[in-house]
Amino acid sequence: MSSHILERINGPDDVRQLEKTELDALAKELRHAIIDTVSEKGGHLAPSLGAVELTIALHRVYESPKDKIIWDVGHQTYGHKLLTGRMDRFHTLRQYKGISGFPRRWENPHDHYGTGHASTSVSAAVGMAVARDLKGEDYKVVAIIGDGGLTGGIAYEGLDHAGELKKDLLVILNDNDMSISPNVGGISHYLNRILSSYYYNKTKEGVENFLEKQMGNTLMRRLQKVEESIKSLIVPGVFFEELGFRYFGPIDGHDVHLLEDTLRSLRDLKGPLLLHIITEKGHGYEPAENDPANWHGAKPFDKITGEPIVKKITKPSPPAYTQVFGKVMCKMAGKNPRVVGITAAMASGTGLSGLQKKFPNQFFDVGIAEQHAVTLAAGLACEGIRPVVAIYSTFLQRAYDQIYHETCIQNLPVIFAIDRGGVVGDDGATHQGLYDIAYLRAFPNIVVSAAADEKELSQLLWTGLQHSGPFAVRYPRSNGEGVAWSDEEEPLPIGKGTVLQEGSEIAILAYGYMVYRALEAAELLRKNGIRPTVVNMRFAKPLDVELIQELIPNHTHFVTYEDHTISGGFGSAVSEALHDLGLETIPLLRLAVPDEIIEQGLRDEVFEEHNLLPKQAAGRILQFINAKVHAAAV
Repeated sequence: MSSHILERINGPDDVRQLEKTELDALAKELRHAIIDTVSEKGGHLAPSLGAVELTIALHRVYESPKDKIIWDVGHQTYGHKLLTGRMDRFHTLRQYKGISGFPRRWENPHDHYGTGHASTSVSAAVGMAVARDLKGEDYKVVAIIGDGGLTGGIAYEGLDHAGELKKDLLVILNDNDMSISPNVGGISHYLNRILSSYYYNKTKEGVENFLEKQMGNTLMRRLQKVEESIKSLIVPGVFFEELGFRYFGPIDGHDVHLLEDTLRSLRDLKGPLLLHIITEKGHGYEPAENDPANWHGAKPFDKITGEPIVKKITKPSPPAYTQVFGKVMCKMAGKNPRVVGITAAMASGTGLSGLQKKFPNQFFDVGIAEQHAVTLAAGLACEGIRPVVAIYSTFLQRAYDQIYHETCIQNLPVIFAIDRGGVVGDDGATHQGLYDIAYLRAFPNIVVSAAADEKELSQLLWTGLQHSGPFAVRYPRSNGEGVAWSDEEEPLPIGKGTVLQEGSEIAILAYGYMVYRALEAAELLRKNGIRPTVVNMRFAKPLDVELIQELIPNHTHFVTYEDHTISGGFGSAVSEALHDLGLETIPLLRLAVPDEIIEQGLRDEVFEEHNLLPKQAAGRILQFINAKVHAAAV
């Protein structure tokens, strides 16, 4: 499809210059551009398709970058990227060194706030509105939050504070899941046009001032209660008005003209406002409309048929770690009715959808509320239930305080199944699981482990189920290593590693995903006449100090190898242990992700950039040995 309108747009100024008659065609062109790129590269398709008309209307009414538009999560911003000067780079979406799939402040001046985790837009908008008033400036502030984002507690904290401060800002509730669609229609449009009219609101304000002067506060409060009672019968916004917002809507979020007119009417109103719009995830692309959940994050597909593009497979792939986890969870729940699975709006992503279908009474989805998920698990554990909290590493950070206060202090038997541990790929900086070892191992009572392969993931889950305190197991976003495994109970001794290859002089202590990479590096070193010992350490806490001590007599150099930041990770644990043993002079090389923000890219692309591929690891180890030998000779 020709994109003759989109090709004329280099920024929001060009959007504002368009004729109204061109807007529907622009919406179609945006959808085609999004579908074209996502069908090749993958990405968050359904949310972005559902926000196309809203994006156009926002950039028609508000003068970005002066006015601040803050997107919640960022899944819905592909249209925004296309309208803000990134058309020529859109084909690099979510690719290594390309543009991010989320708003990034460094990427474009129209990305006013970086987002990746949900429910943050309202609080950020309140902060910007307060900053505006402190500086005496006059820009507008708009936050867009989805109904899913409202399952996160921080959203309500932001709404509550905004209502108290009475700052001028607009919150747009992009509702694509609540069952209030019948409210979208002619009467709703008519009421909203009246309610959002500048003249209506000025008149309402004037009448209220007059009545308050003439009749006093008591009668005014009675009239307001009557107004609220009547309004609660016809609109669903009383909750927001009780928080201090003026509520408008719901309106059709796919009527670009209605959206523009409404936003213009609201633009200069005072105080906190909430506009409720109804949209459809995947709007304009039938496969995504029919199955928005599976099209939320799409892999490459045939844009004509909607069928996924399947690479030719010469041999079956090992199961993904997520699949292994899901199968083991079903086995544990089947054998023990006290086992329950908890997820934070990620049943499919974490592999718990099978548990949900097979044992619905042993499954809980709490929405985007990681803090509640952990505290819920603590409450369950207090009463003898065995909860398994399955959350991505990056999202578990949001429950940092709850892990410590609710589970570790009370030493409760909660299993943390930490999916997406390590470099995660195309979602980039906000989703990298590079910090869980560091933020968990500082807590007393918790066991911190990592699976080297699919068999070990099953074993560690059963180990956690037998343990009487908090237990964390991390695993990567990838397929397994192709080893034989079983979902049957086969626990491991806690705090014990395993020597995989015997050698001398140099010991490679590997953790989690890097265990098999360490074996590859060791094979390359053997070709250079070096026979390293390779150890699967398995536990960062408690660390197998006895095994390290056993290695010391026959090894002059130690290397740690992990898929985690170098700060506070597994290598730091080994370094601390050597220091505590009085062996801090033993040469130690820590191979880990550097202490910097890691952007999107395939795992091996990121590893290559930071010299962590097995070939590069072998080269660094060789340099490490030679440098120490040379220093000793000098």
